[in-house]
Amino acid sequence: MTTSPPLSVALLTLGCARNDVDSEELAGRLAADGFQLVDDPEAADTVVVNTCGFVDAAKKDSIDTLLAASDLKETGRTRAVVAVGCLAERYGEGLAAELPEADAVLGFDDYDDIAGRLRSILAGDRPHPHTPKDRRLLLPISPAERSSEVSSGSTSLQGVSGVRTRLDSGPMAPLKLANGCDRRCTFCAIPMFRGSFVSRRTSEVLDEARWLATQGVRELFLVSENNTSYGKDLGDIRLLETLLPEVAAIDGIERVRVSYLQPAETRPGLIEAIATTPGVAPYFDLSFQHASNPVLRRMRRFGDAESFLGLLDQVRANAPAAGVRSNVIVGFPGETDEDLQVLTDFLVAARMDVTGVFGYSDEDGTEAEGFDGKLDEDEIRARVEHVTDVVTAVNAERAEARIGEEVVVLVEDLQPDGEPGHVEGRAAHQGPEVDGATYVVDTAGSLRVGDLVRARVVASDGVDLIAEAMED
Repeated sequence: MTTSPPLSVALLTLGCARNDVDSEELAGRLAADGFQLVDDPEAADTVVVNTCGFVDAAKKDSIDTLLAASDLKETGRTRAVVAVGCLAERYGEGLAAELPEADAVLGFDDYDDIAGRLRSILAGDRPHPHTPKDRRLLLPISPAERSSEVSSGSTSLQGVSGVRTRLDSGPMAPLKLANGCDRRCTFCAIPMFRGSFVSRRTSEVLDEARWLATQGVRELFLVSENNTSYGKDLGDIRLLETLLPEVAAIDGIERVRVSYLQPAETRPGLIEAIATTPGVAPYFDLSFQHASNPVLRRMRRFGDAESFLGLLDQVRANAPAAGVRSNVIVGFPGETDEDLQVLTDFLVAARMDVTGVFGYSDEDGTEAEGFDGKLDEDEIRARVEHVTDVVTAVNAERAEARIGEEVVVLVEDLQPDGEPGHVEGRAAHQGPEVDGATYVVDTAGSLRVGDLVRARVVASDGVDLIAEAMED
């Protein structure tokens, strides 16, 4: 008797590291239910696009990806294209109406039975598109205990609340601490479609960290919408401080990095834990968003330039070479020339390694959408260009100041430009994808992906560093 080949699926992921984890959990569920995971969308029976719905540029990228995947139905093997992720959760029926090329728009509630949903779609069913709801109105529940039963040879993490299969073989992997957000920033829609903040239990986080170590991961990137809130719904707001040494002590894990810290919640004990715990990168991803107190109040955030500089002083008192990155929003409704000057003065004084600059745009359903004092697009664009010029110079000066420093680099790519003689990686102050890279001279060709190499910085190029390997 002939058996039909397994259905194949390709997952395309857009957006942040939290989406990367979601895709690997979807992949785990699909693989556990008999689907064959493939990298090439053209070789897949169905393409699942894990979309991002954060800002306009990310939404456009998601839609473009869905349209490109839909074109494969005309030219190749692909029979169905399915939208999941934040854009699908946020707009649901509206997205389906505007994008008939997608065969289904599924929400987060469909994830538990994603294999069943895809089988049904491939069989010709067209499920009713996801109906969006404000997830802030749902009662948050304590995270279920995930009893991981993982052997060192297993390629999937399996547990009560799901499974995870790695889609990337690199030596860094994101590890999710929580879902959702309890803050109510006036410009942000994330809580509406991600829901309230729900921490994962430490036992679940540690089980997944140990499993990732068996998959060749050397650096763990701890992610959530707000890591400074981790543990508050479990009765211990300082839980991250006690978790970090446990994660860093796991066999095979050489570096632990914490993402997204809310400045107003960044307490001295957490600064000390990140700055001084062996195996934890002294890296501070502080979401300042602005530095003018009137603008921050309208954003429903807290602080000002003076308090933020004080926070950075605390960081550097604990770890003088700490990496610091942030994002700022320029052109927020009501932002004056004086507010803009406060921001630029702060950015010069803060001397951060990397700063992302974003122009304000209305987000559907947010409070700021109804604010008066809106700036026109040309003015916002001009302000973005001005602030970008400022931070480009500041960030380059900060990188140049690292010349002579000894760094430890995680090797992630060999011959990145096709030429022998150096490798690409990241030092402790550089987060994945957005903070630049360190290129290590390797004339002997002895370094391999996943190695951690001691090196001395000899030059800089923008935020990138060039370093020479040191003898052990």
